[in-house]
Amino acid sequence: MCVYADDHLRPWHESLRRVVPEFDLFDVHTHTGSNDPDGFSCSAEQLMAALADADARAVVFTMHEPDGYPPANDRVLREAADSGGRLVPFCRLDPRDRPAEEAERCLDAGARGIKLHPRAERFRLEEPETEPIFAIANERGVPVLVHAGRGIPALGRDAVDLAERYPNASIILAHAGVCDLAWIWRAAADHPNLFFDTAWWSAVDLLTLFSLVPPGQVLFGSDAPYGTPLHSSLLAMRCALQAGVGPDQLRVTMGIQTARLVAGEQALDLGPAPGSEAAARDLLLERVHTYLTTALGRMLVRQGGEEYLALARLACEVGDDAPQAAVCRSVLALLDRFDRYRDELLPGGEPGRAPRFPGLHLILIAAVVALTPDVILPAEPELEPVSAGERL
Repeated sequence: MCVYADDHLRPWHESLRRVVPEFDLFDVHTHTGSNDPDGFSCSAEQLMAALADADARAVVFTMHEPDGYPPANDRVLREAADSGGRLVPFCRLDPRDRPAEEAERCLDAGARGIKLHPRAERFRLEEPETEPIFAIANERGVPVLVHAGRGIPALGRDAVDLAERYPNASIILAHAGVCDLAWIWRAAADHPNLFFDTAWWSAVDLLTLFSLVPPGQVLFGSDAPYGTPLHSSLLAMRCALQAGVGPDQLRVTMGIQTARLVAGEQALDLGPAPGSEAAARDLLLERVHTYLTTALGRMLVRQGGEEYLALARLACEVGDDAPQAAVCRSVLALLDRFDRYRDELLPGGEPGRAPRFPGLHLILIAAVVALTPDVILPAEPELEPVSAGERL
């Protein structure tokens, strides 16, 4: 897995069980494969280990396969069959390579849904080649998960139109539907078969998603191996709770709804979106978040983020008696863990791991903690001692 600092995040993850004592994670967005041109890879064994760390199940489909999908779909079907029920297979389709035939073949062999990637395969979501895919999904009552990142023309408009024309097909926009989140949230309540997964890194986007989209239409996803189930569930749950999603609703978002969709059952209606009032921002913590996300951006382009991490530390010096002190102490603890991980604990040369961004997700969770001040934190005795006052 490309993210392998999960042990350092466990106190923050476990603290959420005090608010949501019983939740079963069912990740709607994971991959296996070794031929993706981006250089990432993930074996079934690595994925199973990451899921076990979070006590999670998952939907799984193949990563990009430049030479075509039928052999990779067969591999995913075998991996799921050998997983003891932990993996539920989806088939990935290229609309220009006999998609109806491949969909029927895979669904007959045990696949429980379909994955489409308009950017990788260079197609628009609604065009003649995709119509048979959605017709089959509608007939079979299976979900279609669609990559919904940047660079995809008209994806949101096409998704809404397809949701209207194929009401028995659940259309899941991956990555919080960020390509069209600015407006598509308004259409969500009127299209109950339109869903969004949380496989995304930006706390601001996830706070927006949980605030404005009905909670029954949001599904937990990690995008493994680009994230891990433990890290991604921590990110999603903190944002959901900060946005005003209740514990009982959150249990459905984090697993129950996905289990129903892949079983062909009716989705649960959890009521309206909570609205944006609960996501009010604290300016002092906003400074911390801004410096951390700037550092993240530099790390992603392989530039040093040290200056901005130092500014984030200074922004945490609010004083030990300030209302923001506990949040800032938690951020500082995460930054200290990042320093130790990067300098001492980073393993090297292990197959399937990407050393481009060592410890990046510790910084990401620190940024999320800064934006979710109303959500429970680990008890301070569980963390190394840090001060939110002056540090020498």
